[in-house]
Amino acid sequence: MRIAVVGAGLGGLGVALRLQGAGHEVVVLEGRDRPGGRAYQLQDAGFTWDTGPSLITMPWVLEETFAAGGLDLHSEVSLRRLDPFYRILWGQEDEHLDFVSDRERMKTEIAKFSTKDAAAFDGFMAALKPIYEDGILGAGRRPFLEFGDLAKFVPKMVAMGAAMPLWTMVCRHFEHPRVREAFSFHSLFIGGDPHRVPAIYGALIYLQFLDDVWYADGGVYSLIEAMARTLDVRCGEKVEAIEHRGNKVTGVRLEGGERIAADVVISNGDVLTTHELLGRRAPLRRMTPTMSCLLLYMGTDRVFDRLHHHTLLVGEGYKDFIRDVTRRGRLPSTYSTYVHAPTRTEAGMAPPGGDSIAVLLPVPNLKADVDWERAADGLRDAVVADMESTFGLHGLDASVTVEHRMTPLDFERDLGAKFGNAFAVEPTLQQSAWFRQPNRDRGIAGMYYVGGGTHPGAGIPGVLMGAEVTSGLVTADHPQPRRPAARAAV
Repeated sequence: MRIAVVGAGLGGLGVALRLQGAGHEVVVLEGRDRPGGRAYQLQDAGFTWDTGPSLITMPWVLEETFAAGGLDLHSEVSLRRLDPFYRILWGQEDEHLDFVSDRERMKTEIAKFSTKDAAAFDGFMAALKPIYEDGILGAGRRPFLEFGDLAKFVPKMVAMGAAMPLWTMVCRHFEHPRVREAFSFHSLFIGGDPHRVPAIYGALIYLQFLDDVWYADGGVYSLIEAMARTLDVRCGEKVEAIEHRGNKVTGVRLEGGERIAADVVISNGDVLTTHELLGRRAPLRRMTPTMSCLLLYMGTDRVFDRLHHHTLLVGEGYKDFIRDVTRRGRLPSTYSTYVHAPTRTEAGMAPPGGDSIAVLLPVPNLKADVDWERAADGLRDAVVADMESTFGLHGLDASVTVEHRMTPLDFERDLGAKFGNAFAVEPTLQQSAWFRQPNRDRGIAGMYYVGGGTHPGAGIPGVLMGAEVTSGLVTADHPQPRRPAARAAV
C-alpha cells in the first residue's frame, strides 16, 4: 500500500517511521529544503540554533518511535540529562527558582519563597499523578473519533480535577505568587494560556519529574536527521492539493504538476489550512489558533553566565502579559521570555568564547493589528534592552556578532501556519480530545492527520504519541496481507 505523508515535521517523520516499520511503502513530501517543519535548525558563523522545540521530555516516547522504525535511539542520538531542568528568573536581585530533578531539593527551592508551599509540593504532585496516567497516557495514546469517547472521559477528568483551569488548580495548592507562576507557565509554551487551559496540562510538570529533562547533542535537529535518514523524504516538493474521488483519497498533486498516487494521505501540515488542500470549504466550527512568537537567534562574542541551558525570564505584570498576547491581540508592555543557551551543555554550538542564544517572546498572531514589517525592529530592541536592564545581561546587545529572527510573518510564509500561529491550535477544553482535529478524517476515507494541531496536541511527546495513534488507525484500517511462511528446504 502506498502512503504519502505531507510534511516532514516531527509528527510526519514519526508516523512515517512507524508505518514503514510495519511494512508499508511511505513517501514523505516536504516543501522546505530540509526536513523538520517547526523543528528546524539554523547555522551561521559557527553558531547553531534550534529554531523549534529545544526541551526534550518523556524520552521513552522517542525510544518507542525509533524502535517501531527498526532503529535504536541511543545508537542514533546522544542524549544528556539536564539538572537543573531550567531556571526561572524574576529580575536582577537574583530572585530565582531552579526546577531540579530531586524532589527534596525541589522543596528547598520552593522554600526560598514559602515553606508552606514547599510542604504542599508532595500533595500537588500526588494530584497530578492520575492526571498524567489517565489523561496524558490513557487519553493521549488512543483516538477520540466518536463523541461517546469524550462522554466517557469527561467524568474522569472532572473527578481528577483535570477540567478546571490550570491556574485554579495551581492556586489550590500554592499561595506565593512566584511559586504559582513557576508551576503554571508550562502550558504557555505549547500555546495555552494557563488561566484558560484545563489542568490536564499540569501533567507537563509531573512528567518532567518522572522522566527528567534531556538534551540531544547537536540539538533537537539531530533527532530530525536521525528519523529522516532511513525514510524516503522528498524535500522541495510542496503539495498543492490532496486529491480524492467519491470521498476516497487518490493521492496528492505537487506544485509543479506531478501527481503521486496514494491509498492513504497523512497531513502533517497546519490543520487550520489542510481543508484548502482538500478543496473543501472551511469547517463550520472554526478552531482558534495559538498566539505567535518573536524569535531571536543571537550569536555573541562572550558567554553570559547568568543564563542556564534553559532560562525563563519573567517580567512584571505576568498575567497581563499573557492576556495581551493570547486574548487582547496587542504587543505586551512588559516581557517574559524563554532563553535557550545550549553551549552550557555542548560547547560546539558556538565558537570558542561565544554564546548561541535563542530568545522566544510570545506575541499576538496575525489576527492582531500589528504591522510586523515596522514593529519587529523596535520590539527586538526593547526585549534585548529589558534583558540587560531587568535581568542583568549587561552588554548583550553590544556582544551580538550575528543575528537572525522569526516573526509571525515567517511562521505564515515558511511554515504555512494560519495567522502565523506558533503552536497550531489553542489547547483549551473546547479544542481538546474529540473537539480537536481527529487523527482520521470524518468524511474522506484514507485521509489522516498528525502533528501539533491534531489529537493529543503539541510538544515533542504530544506529536509523537499522535503519530502512534495515527499509525495505529492506518494499520487497523489497511492491514498488510499476510506473507506466506517460508518453506523448509527439502
